[in-house]
Amino acid sequence: MILPSLADILASTRIVALPLATEFRSITVREAALFEGPEGWTEFSPFLEYGDAEAATWLAGAIDFGWMPQPAALRHQVAVNATIPAVGAAAAAEILARFDGCRTAKVKVAEPGQTLADDVARVQAVREAMGSEGRIRVDANGAWNIDEAEHAIHALAEFDLEYVEQPCASVDELAEIRRRVKYMGIPIAADESVRKAADPLAVARAGAADLLVIKAQPLGGVNRALEIVAEAGLPAVVSSALDTSIGLSMGVTLAAALEQLDYDCGLGTAALFTSDVTSPALTPQSGALSVDRIAADPSLLAASAAGAARADWWRERITRCHALLSSAAAE
Repeated sequence: MILPSLADILASTRIVALPLATEFRSITVREAALFEGPEGWTEFSPFLEYGDAEAATWLAGAIDFGWMPQPAALRHQVAVNATIPAVGAAAAAEILARFDGCRTAKVKVAEPGQTLADDVARVQAVREAMGSEGRIRVDANGAWNIDEAEHAIHALAEFDLEYVEQPCASVDELAEIRRRVKYMGIPIAADESVRKAADPLAVARAGAADLLVIKAQPLGGVNRALEIVAEAGLPAVVSSALDTSIGLSMGVTLAAALEQLDYDCGLGTAALFTSDVTSPALTPQSGALSVDRIAADPSLLAASAAGAARADWWRERITRCHALLSSAAAE
Protein backbone atom coordinates (compact mmCIF):
# COMPACT_ATOMS: atom_id res chain seq x y z
CA MET A 1 0.00 0.00 0.00
CA ILE A 2 1.17 3.49 -0.82
CA LEU A 3 1.32 5.57 2.36
CA PRO A 4 1.22 9.30 1.62
CA SER A 5 2.73 11.65 4.15
CA LEU A 6 0.52 12.97 6.90
CA ALA A 7 1.08 16.46 5.51
CA ASP A 8 -0.22 15.38 2.10
CA ILE A 9 -3.41 14.04 3.68
CA LEU A 10 -4.05 16.97 5.99
CA ALA A 11 -3.37 19.55 3.26
CA SER A 12 -6.76 18.92 1.65
CA THR A 13 -8.67 17.50 4.63
CA ARG A 14 -12.14 18.90 5.23
CA ILE A 15 -14.28 17.84 8.17
CA VAL A 16 -18.03 17.80 7.59
CA ALA A 17 -21.11 17.18 9.73
CA LEU A 18 -24.22 16.04 7.86
CA PRO A 19 -27.64 15.99 9.57
CA LEU A 20 -29.87 12.95 9.10
CA ALA A 21 -33.56 13.20 8.35
CA THR A 22 -34.21 10.36 10.82
CA GLU A 23 -32.12 9.15 13.74
CA PHE A 24 -30.04 6.14 12.75
CA ARG A 25 -28.14 3.99 15.26
CA SER A 26 -28.60 6.84 17.78
CA ILE A 27 -26.89 9.19 15.32
CA THR A 28 -28.54 12.45 14.25
CA VAL A 29 -25.45 14.05 12.66
CA ARG A 30 -22.81 12.09 10.74
CA GLU A 31 -19.26 13.41 10.83
CA ALA A 32 -16.61 12.52 8.24
CA ALA A 33 -13.15 13.57 7.09
CA LEU A 34 -12.75 14.08 3.34
CA PHE A 35 -9.48 14.61 1.52
CA GLU A 36 -8.17 14.47 -2.04
CA GLY A 37 -5.46 12.22 -3.43
CA PRO A 38 -4.04 11.74 -6.93
CA GLU A 39 -6.97 9.43 -7.82
CA GLY A 40 -9.63 11.82 -6.48
CA TRP A 41 -11.66 12.57 -3.37
CA THR A 42 -11.85 9.97 -0.63
CA GLU A 43 -13.39 9.55 2.82
CA PHE A 44 -12.30 8.58 6.34
CA SER A 45 -15.30 8.12 8.61
CA PRO A 46 -15.01 5.41 11.27
CA PHE A 47 -17.73 5.84 13.88
CA LEU A 48 -16.78 8.03 16.82
CA GLU A 49 -16.61 5.20 19.35
CA TYR A 50 -14.10 3.12 17.37
CA GLY A 51 -10.57 2.92 18.75
CA ASP A 52 -7.49 3.95 16.80
CA ALA A 53 -6.44 0.40 15.86
CA GLU A 54 -9.76 -0.26 14.15
CA ALA A 55 -9.98 3.23 12.70
CA ALA A 56 -6.52 2.87 11.15
CA THR A 57 -7.88 0.22 8.79
CA TRP A 58 -10.52 2.73 7.67
CA LEU A 59 -7.72 5.22 6.97
CA ALA A 60 -5.97 2.56 4.89
CA GLY A 61 -9.22 2.21 2.96
CA ALA A 62 -9.45 5.95 2.38
CA ILE A 63 -5.84 6.05 1.19
CA ASP A 64 -6.45 3.11 -1.15
CA PHE A 65 -9.32 5.00 -2.81
CA GLY A 66 -7.46 8.31 -3.02
CA TRP A 67 -3.97 7.13 -3.98
CA MET A 68 -4.24 3.68 -5.62
CA PRO A 69 -5.60 2.81 -9.07
CA GLN A 70 -9.04 1.25 -8.71
CA PRO A 71 -10.27 -1.93 -10.44
CA ALA A 72 -12.12 -1.73 -13.72
CA ALA A 73 -15.91 -1.53 -13.60
CA LEU A 74 -17.78 -4.56 -14.92
CA ARG A 75 -21.15 -2.79 -14.91
CA HIS A 76 -22.44 0.77 -15.39
CA GLN A 77 -25.07 0.74 -12.63
CA VAL A 78 -25.41 -0.85 -9.21
CA ALA A 79 -28.88 -1.68 -7.89
CA VAL A 80 -29.34 -0.62 -4.26
CA ASN A 81 -31.73 -1.21 -1.38
CA ALA A 82 -33.69 1.22 0.75
CA THR A 83 -32.64 1.35 4.41
CA ILE A 84 -35.31 1.67 7.07
CA PRO A 85 -34.03 2.68 10.53
CA ALA A 86 -35.65 1.37 13.70
CA VAL A 87 -38.56 3.81 13.46
CA GLY A 88 -42.17 3.32 14.43
CA ALA A 89 -44.19 1.37 11.91
CA ALA A 90 -46.19 4.45 10.93
CA ALA A 91 -43.02 6.20 9.67
CA ALA A 92 -41.69 3.31 7.59
CA ALA A 93 -43.55 4.07 4.35
CA GLU A 94 -42.49 7.72 4.40
CA ILE A 95 -38.83 6.75 4.73
CA LEU A 96 -39.16 4.11 2.02
CA ALA A 97 -40.44 6.79 -0.34
CA ARG A 98 -37.08 8.62 -0.10
CA PHE A 99 -35.44 5.75 -2.02
CA ASP A 100 -36.54 6.21 -5.63
CA GLY A 101 -37.45 2.97 -7.33
CA CYS A 102 -35.73 0.63 -4.87
CA ARG A 103 -37.14 -2.90 -5.08
CA THR A 104 -35.40 -4.08 -1.90
CA ALA A 105 -35.52 -2.76 1.67
CA LYS A 106 -33.20 -3.47 4.59
CA VAL A 107 -35.08 -3.02 7.85
CA LYS A 108 -33.23 -2.45 11.11
CA VAL A 109 -34.42 -4.67 13.97
CA ALA A 110 -33.35 -5.52 17.54
CA GLU A 111 -32.93 -1.86 18.50
CA PRO A 112 -32.09 -1.42 22.21
CA GLY A 113 -35.21 -0.39 24.12
CA GLN A 114 -37.58 -1.86 21.54
CA THR A 115 -39.38 -5.20 21.41
CA LEU A 116 -39.87 -7.95 18.87
CA ALA A 117 -43.42 -6.66 18.46
CA ASP A 118 -41.94 -3.33 17.30
CA ASP A 119 -39.80 -5.20 14.77
CA VAL A 120 -42.75 -7.21 13.47
CA ALA A 121 -44.88 -4.08 13.07
CA ARG A 122 -42.07 -2.24 11.23
CA VAL A 123 -41.36 -5.11 8.84
CA GLN A 124 -45.07 -5.60 8.23
CA ALA A 125 -45.45 -1.91 7.36
CA VAL A 126 -42.57 -2.16 4.86
CA ARG A 127 -44.07 -5.29 3.30
CA GLU A 128 -47.43 -3.55 2.93
CA ALA A 129 -45.76 -0.51 1.35
CA MET A 130 -43.62 -2.55 -1.07
CA GLY A 131 -46.21 -5.18 -1.98
CA SER A 132 -45.55 -8.84 -2.61
CA GLU A 133 -42.92 -8.18 -5.29
CA GLY A 134 -40.60 -6.26 -2.94
CA ARG A 135 -37.65 -7.89 -1.22
CA ILE A 136 -37.10 -7.46 2.51
CA ARG A 137 -33.97 -8.19 4.48
CA VAL A 138 -33.53 -7.47 8.19
CA ASP A 139 -30.41 -6.44 10.13
CA ALA A 140 -30.02 -7.10 13.86
CA ASN A 141 -26.41 -5.85 14.18
CA GLY A 142 -25.58 -8.91 16.31
CA ALA A 143 -27.99 -7.95 19.10
CA TRP A 144 -29.78 -11.29 19.60
CA ASN A 145 -28.57 -14.42 21.35
CA ILE A 146 -29.22 -17.71 19.55
CA ASP A 147 -32.63 -18.41 21.09
CA GLU A 148 -33.79 -14.80 20.59
CA ALA A 149 -32.65 -14.93 16.97
CA GLU A 150 -34.49 -18.18 16.31
CA HIS A 151 -37.68 -16.82 17.86
CA ALA A 152 -37.41 -13.53 15.93
CA ILE A 153 -36.74 -15.21 12.60
CA HIS A 154 -39.82 -17.39 13.07
CA ALA A 155 -41.88 -14.29 13.90
CA LEU A 156 -40.61 -12.38 10.85
CA ALA A 157 -40.60 -15.26 8.37
CA GLU A 158 -44.19 -14.60 7.25
CA PHE A 159 -42.97 -11.43 5.53
CA ASP A 160 -40.84 -13.46 3.09
CA LEU A 161 -37.33 -12.47 4.19
CA GLU A 162 -34.57 -12.35 1.60
CA TYR A 163 -32.00 -12.91 4.38
CA VAL A 164 -31.19 -12.02 7.99
CA GLU A 165 -28.06 -9.95 8.53
CA GLN A 166 -25.86 -10.53 11.58
CA PRO A 167 -28.56 -11.95 13.87
CA CYS A 168 -25.95 -12.86 16.52
CA ALA A 169 -22.57 -11.42 17.42
CA SER A 170 -20.09 -14.31 17.28
CA VAL A 171 -19.09 -16.67 14.49
CA ASP A 172 -20.05 -19.68 16.60
CA GLU A 173 -23.51 -18.21 17.24
CA LEU A 174 -23.97 -17.46 13.54
CA ALA A 175 -23.07 -21.03 12.67
CA GLU A 176 -25.61 -22.37 15.18
CA ILE A 177 -28.49 -20.10 14.14
CA ARG A 178 -27.76 -20.89 10.50
CA ARG A 179 -28.06 -24.59 11.35
CA ARG A 180 -31.32 -24.04 13.24
CA VAL A 181 -33.12 -22.08 10.51
CA LYS A 182 -31.68 -23.79 7.46
CA TYR A 183 -34.91 -25.77 6.94
CA MET A 184 -36.78 -22.46 6.59
CA GLY A 185 -34.72 -21.46 3.56
CA ILE A 186 -33.77 -18.07 5.04
CA PRO A 187 -30.09 -17.25 4.41
CA ILE A 188 -27.82 -15.79 7.10
CA ALA A 189 -25.55 -12.88 6.21
CA ALA A 190 -22.45 -11.77 8.14
CA ASP A 191 -21.44 -8.12 8.49
CA GLU A 192 -19.72 -7.28 11.79
CA SER A 193 -18.21 -10.79 11.83
CA VAL A 194 -16.33 -9.76 8.68
CA ARG A 195 -15.52 -6.06 8.99
CA LYS A 196 -14.79 -6.01 12.74
CA ALA A 197 -12.98 -9.36 12.90
CA ALA A 198 -9.25 -9.89 13.23
CA ASP A 199 -9.72 -12.56 10.56
CA PRO A 200 -12.46 -11.49 8.10
CA LEU A 201 -12.39 -14.95 6.48
CA ALA A 202 -13.14 -16.88 9.69
CA VAL A 203 -16.91 -16.71 9.17
CA ALA A 204 -16.60 -18.28 5.72
CA ARG A 205 -14.28 -21.04 6.92
CA ALA A 206 -16.67 -21.86 9.77
CA GLY A 207 -19.65 -22.20 7.43
CA ALA A 208 -21.39 -19.57 9.55
CA ALA A 209 -22.99 -17.51 6.76
CA ASP A 210 -24.56 -17.90 3.35
CA LEU A 211 -23.36 -14.51 2.16
CA LEU A 212 -21.13 -11.66 3.27
CA VAL A 213 -21.94 -7.98 3.71
CA ILE A 214 -18.80 -6.17 2.56
CA LYS A 215 -17.84 -2.56 3.31
CA ALA A 216 -14.82 -1.14 1.54
CA GLN A 217 -13.53 1.41 4.02
CA PRO A 218 -13.53 -0.82 7.16
CA LEU A 219 -11.77 -3.62 5.27
CA GLY A 220 -8.88 -1.45 4.12
CA GLY A 221 -10.16 -0.34 0.75
CA VAL A 222 -11.66 -1.56 -2.50
CA ASN A 223 -8.66 -3.63 -3.52
CA ARG A 224 -8.43 -5.49 -0.20
CA ALA A 225 -12.20 -6.03 -0.09
CA LEU A 226 -12.08 -7.66 -3.52
CA GLU A 227 -9.40 -10.04 -2.26
CA ILE A 228 -11.54 -10.98 0.75
CA VAL A 229 -14.59 -11.72 -1.39
CA ALA A 230 -12.51 -13.86 -3.74
CA GLU A 231 -10.93 -15.80 -0.88
CA ALA A 232 -14.25 -16.30 0.95
CA GLY A 233 -15.99 -17.79 -2.06
CA LEU A 234 -19.41 -16.54 -0.92
CA PRO A 235 -21.87 -14.12 -2.55
CA ALA A 236 -21.32 -10.54 -1.42
CA VAL A 237 -23.57 -7.58 -0.74
CA VAL A 238 -21.64 -4.31 -0.80
CA SER A 239 -22.89 -1.90 1.83
CA SER A 240 -22.06 1.48 3.36
CA ALA A 241 -21.37 2.66 6.88
CA LEU A 242 -23.62 5.71 6.62
CA ASP A 243 -21.06 7.40 4.39
CA THR A 244 -21.23 10.70 2.55
CA SER A 245 -21.63 10.45 -1.20
CA ILE A 246 -17.82 10.35 -1.49
CA GLY A 247 -17.66 7.25 0.69
CA LEU A 248 -20.60 5.75 -1.17
CA SER A 249 -18.71 6.15 -4.44
CA MET A 250 -16.01 3.94 -2.90
CA GLY A 251 -18.64 1.27 -2.29
CA VAL A 252 -20.04 1.64 -5.79
CA THR A 253 -16.53 1.17 -7.20
CA LEU A 254 -16.24 -2.08 -5.26
CA ALA A 255 -19.68 -3.32 -6.29
CA ALA A 256 -19.02 -2.49 -9.93
CA ALA A 257 -15.81 -4.56 -9.88
CA LEU A 258 -17.29 -7.76 -8.43
CA GLU A 259 -17.67 -10.56 -10.96
CA GLN A 260 -20.81 -11.80 -9.20
CA LEU A 261 -23.38 -9.37 -7.80
CA ASP A 262 -26.61 -11.23 -7.09
CA TYR A 263 -28.07 -8.92 -4.44
CA ASP A 264 -29.02 -5.25 -4.37
CA CYS A 265 -26.38 -3.32 -2.44
CA GLY A 266 -26.74 -1.21 0.70
CA LEU A 267 -25.35 1.94 -0.90
CA GLY A 268 -28.44 4.14 -1.05
CA THR A 269 -28.03 5.69 2.38
CA ALA A 270 -27.35 9.23 1.14
CA ALA A 271 -31.16 9.37 0.94
CA LEU A 272 -31.16 9.48 4.75
CA PHE A 273 -29.25 12.80 4.87
CA THR A 274 -30.75 16.27 4.58
CA SER A 275 -27.57 17.56 2.89
CA ASP A 276 -24.43 16.10 1.34
CA VAL A 277 -21.03 17.06 -0.10
CA THR A 278 -21.56 16.41 -3.81
CA SER A 279 -23.95 17.91 -6.33
CA PRO A 280 -26.01 15.97 -6.98
CA ALA A 281 -25.85 13.63 -4.01
CA LEU A 282 -25.33 9.95 -4.81
CA THR A 283 -28.93 8.93 -4.14
CA PRO A 284 -30.89 6.15 -5.86
CA GLN A 285 -32.48 6.89 -9.21
CA SER A 286 -34.89 4.17 -10.36
CA GLY A 287 -33.39 1.93 -7.70
CA ALA A 288 -29.77 2.21 -8.82
CA LEU A 289 -26.59 4.29 -8.60
CA SER A 290 -24.40 5.20 -11.56
CA VAL A 291 -20.81 3.99 -11.49
CA ASP A 292 -18.87 7.25 -11.65
CA ARG A 293 -16.02 8.75 -9.69
CA ILE A 294 -17.45 11.90 -8.08
CA ALA A 295 -15.85 14.97 -6.54
CA ALA A 296 -16.73 17.05 -3.52
CA ASP A 297 -18.45 20.38 -4.18
CA PRO A 298 -16.47 23.24 -2.55
CA SER A 299 -19.61 25.18 -1.67
CA LEU A 300 -21.22 22.14 -0.04
CA LEU A 301 -18.02 21.37 1.87
CA ALA A 302 -18.14 24.90 3.25
CA ALA A 303 -21.84 24.69 4.08
CA SER A 304 -21.39 21.36 5.89
CA ALA A 305 -18.16 22.23 7.69
CA ALA A 306 -17.91 20.96 11.25
CA GLY A 307 -16.99 23.32 14.07
CA ALA A 308 -13.36 24.03 14.92
CA ALA A 309 -13.26 21.72 17.94
CA ARG A 310 -14.65 18.78 15.95
CA ALA A 311 -12.29 19.49 13.06
CA ASP A 312 -9.33 19.42 15.45
CA TRP A 313 -10.59 16.13 16.93
CA TRP A 314 -10.70 14.49 13.51
CA ARG A 315 -7.30 15.79 12.43
CA GLU A 316 -5.79 14.45 15.65
CA ARG A 317 -7.46 11.11 14.96
CA ILE A 318 -6.04 11.02 11.44
CA THR A 319 -2.59 11.80 12.87
CA ARG A 320 -2.76 8.91 15.36
CA CYS A 321 -4.06 6.45 12.77
CA HIS A 322 -1.43 7.50 10.25
CA ALA A 323 1.24 6.83 12.87
CA LEU A 324 -0.14 3.29 13.32
CA LEU A 325 -0.06 2.67 9.57
CA SER A 326 3.49 4.05 9.37
CA SER A 327 4.60 1.77 12.20
CA ALA A 328 3.01 -1.27 10.55
CA ALA A 329 4.65 -0.44 7.21
CA ALA A 330 8.06 -0.23 8.88
CA GLU A 331 7.82 -3.70 10.41
